[in-house]
Amino acid sequence: MPHSRSMGSGLFELRAKGKEGIGRAFYSFQVGQSIVILHGFIKKTHTTPDDELALARMRLKEVQHHG
Repeated sequence: MPHSRSMGSGLFELRAKGKEGIGRAFYSFQVGQSIVILHGFIKKTHTTPDDELALARMRLKEVQHHG
């Protein structure tokens, strides 16, 4: 899988491996070419937990609303 992929609606996922485990960070691009990191965590399961994705989507809406 690529190191980054679109999760839809302006949300992207960045994948990284480290000695602590598999890390994930959700981010978005904002007006003016800024990148906003919305949420990061260490994966404990094979799939991305729904609550982690929901938190990132909620933060994306906040950033879009206040941007």
